[in-house]
Amino acid sequence: MTKAEVIAEIVEQTGINKDEVQMTVESFFNVIQMSMEKGENIYVRGFGSFVNKKRARKVARNISENTAMIIESHYVPSFKPSKTFIKKVKESEILSKRLSEEEKEKEADK
Repeated sequence: MTKAEVIAEIVEQTGINKDEVQMTVESFFNVIQMSMEKGENIYVRGFGSFVNKKRARKVARNISENTAMIIESHYVPSFKPSKTFIKKVKESEILSKRLSEEEKEKEADK
C-alpha cells in the first residue's frame, strides 16, 4: 500500500477532505523524522515504537577491490511493532489464507 492509498483509505473512512488528510499524514511523517533526527524515540501505544538503533563499528570488505574498510558506528531508524500489533498480524485470516495458498503452490511446483 502506498502513501496515496493510505490517504485515500482515510478519506473514505472519515469523510475528511483529501487535502486535509494529506497535510496531516505528511505532518505526521515529518514530526517522526525530525524527532528521530534529534535522537528522540516515538512511542505510539498499541501500534509500535520508532527508535534509533546504534550500529557498532565494524570492518567490512569491498569484494570487487578485495580491500577492507571500516564502517564507523552510527544510528539507523527502526520500527518495532507493539505486542498487540504483532498479535493481530499473526492472527489475520487474510494472511493465513495467503500463507496456505503459497504453501500449496510450493507443493505443486515440486
